[in-house]
Amino acid sequence: MLRTYILLGFTFLFFHLHTTGDISKYINMRYSYLSFSAIFIFAFLTIVQFRMANRKETEHHCHDESCCHHHEENETKLKKALNYLIFIFPIVSALALPIATLDSELVKAKGFRIPGFETESADPFGQRQFLRPDTSVYYGKEGYNDLMKKELAVFSKQSRLVLNDGNYLKAMETIYQFPGQFSDKEIEFDGFVYHDKTTNNQQLFVLRFGIIHCVADSGVFGLLTEFSEKPHLQNDEWIHVKGKLSTIYFQPFNVTIPYVQVKEWHKIKQPEEPYVFRGYN
Repeated sequence: MLRTYILLGFTFLFFHLHTTGDISKYINMRYSYLSFSAIFIFAFLTIVQFRMANRKETEHHCHDESCCHHHEENETKLKKALNYLIFIFPIVSALALPIATLDSELVKAKGFRIPGFETESADPFGQRQFLRPDTSVYYGKEGYNDLMKKELAVFSKQSRLVLNDGNYLKAMETIYQFPGQFSDKEIEFDGFVYHDKTTNNQQLFVLRFGIIHCVADSGVFGLLTEFSEKPHLQNDEWIHVKGKLSTIYFQPFNVTIPYVQVKEWHKIKQPEEPYVFRGYN
């Protein structure tokens, strides 16, 4: 019967994540239909396992001691317990532990790096990205170039870039891919503040955490911003900025990056959905 309870636990877990909206903290909501369908799949498997368990209890009677001894030789209690714990742990941890929203503390802990946007992981599908969204690992070279040209055609035609939840990652990736194409173009977007030790008093990064496919390939994406005077802002405060795009040679990392010359800004509340997701055409 324990298998039945485990399957019931997974059914409730996926149901809970969808009803609370916490599923967006784990996956790109473009794929939410897959996790939603898992509710019904696990529910079906729970019913099947329940019927099988009841049938075994009524049909199987082990009166012979040697029979029982034979079963224990095939699979020890310790091995059974370890197998079940592997499945029980994600259910208990997901339901019992609070889901923390990613913030500047993660950026600080991982270390802020710009050149090459390198990561410590050798797995391109499980790497932490910084500043620039990079979906090139999911395409061949030619396919990725075609995709970027399509995105450039869309965003370069706009007289002013207004970034929102739907186009944030697409726009950021295009801006970093073709920074010279967006020089002097107006831009406005929301994000949280991050002060890095490499910036001066009038500079800070405005960032948002984004999920490309799932939380394993999530990253923190945004732009360096420069103000006319020192802004009195703390890490993780959310602001809306308006300004002009340009490029700057960022000496601490010996690389040229796009940045925003801020004209207007104001504080805002953290959005109900602080993450952004990569959409695909």
